[in-house]
Amino acid sequence: MIRSARRRTSAGRRPLVLVLPAVAALAFLLVPLLGLLVRAPWRTLPERLAAAEVGQALRLSLLSASLATVICLVFGIPLAWLLARGEVPGSGVIRALVTVPLVLPPVVGGVALLLVLGRRGLVGRYLYEWFGVSLPFTTAGVVVAEAFVAMPFLVISVEGALRAADPRFEEAAATLGASRWLAFRRVTVPSVLPGIVAGAVLCWARALGEFGATITFAGNFPGRTTTMPLAVYLALEIDPDDAIVLSLVLLGVSVAVLVGLRERWIRGVP
Repeated sequence: MIRSARRRTSAGRRPLVLVLPAVAALAFLLVPLLGLLVRAPWRTLPERLAAAEVGQALRLSLLSASLATVICLVFGIPLAWLLARGEVPGSGVIRALVTVPLVLPPVVGGVALLLVLGRRGLVGRYLYEWFGVSLPFTTAGVVVAEAFVAMPFLVISVEGALRAADPRFEEAAATLGASRWLAFRRVTVPSVLPGIVAGAVLCWARALGEFGATITFAGNFPGRTTTMPLAVYLALEIDPDDAIVLSLVLLGVSVAVLVGLRERWIRGVP
């Protein structure tokens, strides 16, 4: 009992050497967001939100982020499985390359996409000459740019879930005659579903807020490639109040999605 009391006492103490930096970090993260709320033009907010440009940018952002997330799910889950279970030579190098977009400046990612998928790019020239497909400065280009920067979030999350999952269930399914594909669909995916959901949420949020790669690869054309982050950038130069309103919309959507999925995300992540 004495030991447990001591543990409770020591756990209840909060050393200032940790509390003060923690409070400073919390303030550093929250005060700028509170600044948006304080400086928001609440009186004219309904009129600004009703503007056609806001609706266009918001619809385009939601659509492109959702499509980018679908692309990341289709290609990212198999890649995560390959890194976690595939036993591929050089998997460490592949994993490092997969995570490069996390640390690469988004503008550099946009330049890289232009060099590969542009009309004169390594792959883009053939897409244009053979199929008449041109990705840069189109809505499809927005989706590609967002998927490029967001996919590592999904891959890392799903790979971690796969490594934490018990492979004996898959082995048991194989002994019962299930094919690898059937075991993957019926056993592996349900066991790592919380990790997939977590990765998809992070992926969607990252795609929604993408700016650098989008403006470099897809440009800034209203109604076609102007997403909410790009609209904020434009409005900041013309009317700062519009920029604040657009920022509040982005903040509200992001917070609503993350809070709505938080319980399912945290409850089941290994």
